[in-house]
Order: sequence, then structure tokens, then C-alpha cells
Amino acid sequence: MYQQVLDPIGDSLSLTAIFAALPLLVLFVLLGVLRITAWLAGLLSLLAAILVAVLIYPMPVDQAVLAATEGGAFGFFPILWIVINAIWVYNMTVTTGHFDVLRRSFARVSDDQRIQAVIIAFCFGALLEALAGFGTPVAITSVMLIALGFRPIKAATLALVANTAPVAFGALAVPITTLGTVTELPVDDLGAMVGRQTPILAIFVPLALVFIVDKGRGVRQVWPAALLCGVTFAIAQFATSNYLSVPLTDIVAALIAAGAVVAFLRVWQPADTYSEEAEPEPARTGRTGAARSTTGRSGAASSTTGRTGGGTSDGVDMAKGADADAGKHDPPVEVLRAYSPYLIIIAVFVVAQIPVVRDALDSVTVSFNWPGLHILNSAGEASTISTFKFNWLAAAGTLMVISGLLTIPALGISPAKALRAYADTYRQLITAIVTVMAVLALAYVMNSSGQTATLGAWMAGAGGLFAIISPILGWLGVAVTGSDTSSNSLFGALQVKAAMDAGLNPLLLAAANSSGGVLGKMISPQNLAIAAAAVGLAGKEGDLFRRVLGWSILFLVLMCALVYLQSTSVLSWMVPG
Repeated sequence: MYQQVLDPIGDSLSLTAIFAALPLLVLFVLLGVLRITAWLAGLLSLLAAILVAVLIYPMPVDQAVLAATEGGAFGFFPILWIVINAIWVYNMTVTTGHFDVLRRSFARVSDDQRIQAVIIAFCFGALLEALAGFGTPVAITSVMLIALGFRPIKAATLALVANTAPVAFGALAVPITTLGTVTELPVDDLGAMVGRQTPILAIFVPLALVFIVDKGRGVRQVWPAALLCGVTFAIAQFATSNYLSVPLTDIVAALIAAGAVVAFLRVWQPADTYSEEAEPEPARTGRTGAARSTTGRSGAASSTTGRTGGGTSDGVDMAKGADADAGKHDPPVEVLRAYSPYLIIIAVFVVAQIPVVRDALDSVTVSFNWPGLHILNSAGEASTISTFKFNWLAAAGTLMVISGLLTIPALGISPAKALRAYADTYRQLITAIVTVMAVLALAYVMNSSGQTATLGAWMAGAGGLFAIISPILGWLGVAVTGSDTSSNSLFGALQVKAAMDAGLNPLLLAAANSSGGVLGKMISPQNLAIAAAAVGLAGKEGDLFRRVLGWSILFLVLMCALVYLQSTSVLSWMVPG
């Protein structure tokens, strides 16, 4: 049995905090400075955390190793269990060609690229974030935008900036679930609090996307649709997270926002239709080609949408494919099939929320103490860190498996092909699996040994101003790890400890870690690499970083101000009682 000691170095919290921060510093340097691959950086940082726990804190080797194994297991179940099965469903749509049907369906809604950016990068990206997360929406929506004529650098930028407001509820709210586990706060309360922060951000993101596409002119012409999208998404995100279901938050918000924009476009259209001009071939001209609109016979602006010339083969092939099937009309039954996986997922999760069904699924849940792991906190009380909840039937990942099985006949894919797609998904995600398991193992070692509590107690010295620091801490965590889930696992317990010591609301600051973290997603090396690779700009991550850094900082300032005001009497009414 191990009892946490928060100040083992000379009974000094400040000195001990230096050593407690070493595993995080190692992770930051390996990923952010040395650019070592994420899975290796995660394993090396885990080793650093174990060494600190054993050599600096009086934690026995076996307890440190057992804490790491529990964290790794939690990383796979329930976190990766959701991601793997969600991406499997997506891969089946690619195999059957229904992903292309879905893409063409989006293209027919509007030929204005400013509108397409809002619907695809924000709304459809939010749906993908809800179902899979972990970089999936960045990769998919950026390629879809290229297929519609966007230049690679702009497509990647849009995908990265759009992947903000939905992130906290991504992968069926895995970040919130993880936050609840490491902080021991109710998941529903955490979801409700995050649902009173990120919706404010959501209002402005579609407007930012329009500005990225067409600067101030785009905002002036398309603001009604962009604002409608942001407001409806915000209202739906708030209502769903507070009154319906935390896991379903982004699914409901994405569909309602998309539906509102599509319906609005039936009665309103922007004065001009914007589309990027085809980029000239380098061999024939030295200029890069500018985006412009041309005025047609009717006086309304029309544009020539050309193939993307700036990407490598993947991006160009997608653009060529878009050119080839631009006039193709899919039968209604095929369009319905393309949407069916997402409709099935929604139906399965809604049914699972029915009390009698939920109770039946939970009836086989098993909770047990991780074998051999016995942790007491610094006060000598038994810690719940070592309790592992195995809700194998009620888990969101299992519901995704059920949805996938129902998707097989809906898409008309053979069981053999579906099984191959499932095996391919594991091969596709092998490095991500190692990375997530390593980071969660790191978090559990830090939490179990007391490293996280030491940092929290030290940072609480900022007093009431810690409310401003709180979102920044989450932002840094996601910027380095690339995952709001990983950031919550690293800093969730720290936020709660610091809040209690500073006399602030633990629920508010725990939620702020996740809400601030979503803004670090666009500048994380992993997501920059995913976006660059998806659009054929590998090696140009620095260019992408410079394009999105300003947006990341701007939104972070907004979130810091909101959280600080929520910690005072000005907006304290927004915190659940």
C-alpha cells in the first residue's frame, strides 16, 4: 500500500513541483521541440513519470508499474474502444463508395465555397468529431474540401480551425468521461458545465471560417448563414449537454446546425457566389493564382471552380474525382444509404438512453480494484484511482459495434468485407493506440504517485487568478498531446486540486481544462501533421501553424475571460448549482 506524499523534497512544495513537472516537460520537449513521433514520446514520458514516482516520491516500483497498467487499460477501454469502432463504421462507407455519395450530397447544397466551409468543415466535422474524434474530422473534411475545389493549404486551415467547439464532446464525450474519472466529479455535471462554455465559442467559429475563405467581403455577404449555424449549434450543444445526453451532444448539435443552414439556403442566398479560381500549372505561369469571383450574365457573381493544383497525388486525385463526377446524380436510395450509418448510430444511442434499456445494459457492469494496486491519498483516505469500471455492454464503444453491425446490411457490404475493414482499422490506428495508452498510463502514474496533486497545490498559490490560468493549462496540454482526452487525464485532477486550494469551484475549473483545451487542438503537432498529410502538404506543417496560431490565441483569450467571469459574481449564475 502506498500513501501519497506531496512534498518529499525537503518538505518543500515548490522544490517538489520542479520534479513533478519533469514527465510533462519531457513530453512537451519530445513532441513540441524535438518532434519525436508521438507514440515514442509517450512511452519515454511514461518512463520519466515512473522514475520520478520511484526515485523522488516514495512510491514502490510495483505500485508505479501497476498504476501504469491500469492507465493503459483505461486508454484502450473505454477510450480507444470508441475510436476504433467509430472509424470502422466510416471505413465501411469508404469501401462501399457511400462516402463519395455523401460528399456529392454536400456539394449539391451550395456551390458557394464559403457555405461549403461552414457545412463541411464545421457541421460535418462536428459530426465526425462526435463519432470518432482524435484527428478524424481534420483528415476527412480537409480532403472533402479539396474535392470541392479548395486549395490544400486553405482546406487544411479550415479543417483545423473548425475542429474546436465540438472537441470537448468528441468521440461520444470521451474527454468528459475521462475528466470525470480522473477528477471523481459527476460526468453529467462536467458535461453541463462544458456545455455552458464551448457554445459561446461555437457562435464565432463559422464566422471565422468564412473570413478565412473570403476575408471581410465573405463575412459581409455570408454572415446570416454563418451566424445561424453558430447560434443553432450553440443552443443545441447547451440544451443536449444539460438536459438530454452528454455523449449525444455533438451529434445533435451538428445535425441541427446543418439542417438549419440547409433550410435557410432554400429562402436565402448570398449576393455573390464565391469559388476559388483554378490554380495555374507552374510550367505555364509563374503566378500562384488568386481566388476571385466573376460576374455572370445575370449580374450575380459566379466563379470558375478548378482542380487543386497545389497538393500531391492524394489531393489531386480527389479533385480529379470531383471533376469527373461533378454532374453525377445519385439515386435517392443511395443518398439515404450514405446517411444511414449516422442515423443508425443516433438511433442506437437514443434507445440506449431509455431508462429500462440503460438499466439492462448497466446490469452486467463490473467494478473492481485493480489487482495489487492500493493507493491512499495524502490524507490517508482510500483513493478511487485504483477502481476500474468495466461496463462492457453499456460502453459507448460497444454501442458503436452494434451500430456497425446494423450498418452492414444498410450499406449492402458483405460480412467478409466488413470484417476486413475492421482488421484494417486496427492496422490503421496501431500507432494511435500505443500513443493513447502510453499517455493515459503516464497520467495514472502521475495521479497515483501524487505528482499531479503536488503541481495542483503549488499552482493554487495564484489564488483567484488561477481561473485565468486554468484554460491555458488545458490549451497547453492539448497543444502538446493533440488530444483533449489526454489533456484532461493529465491535468484534470490538478485543476480540481488547485481549485480547492484556491477557494474556487472545482467543477468550473475542471470543465475549463477541457474547454480551453479544445483551442490547442489546431496547433498541436499531431493534428498539424494529420492535416498536412491529408492534403498532400507533408513538410509544410510550419506554414499551417502560422495560419492557425492567431485564431487559437484569439479564441483562448475569449475562453479565459469567460471562465474568469464565471468564477466571479458576474457570471457565477452560469455554473450548475
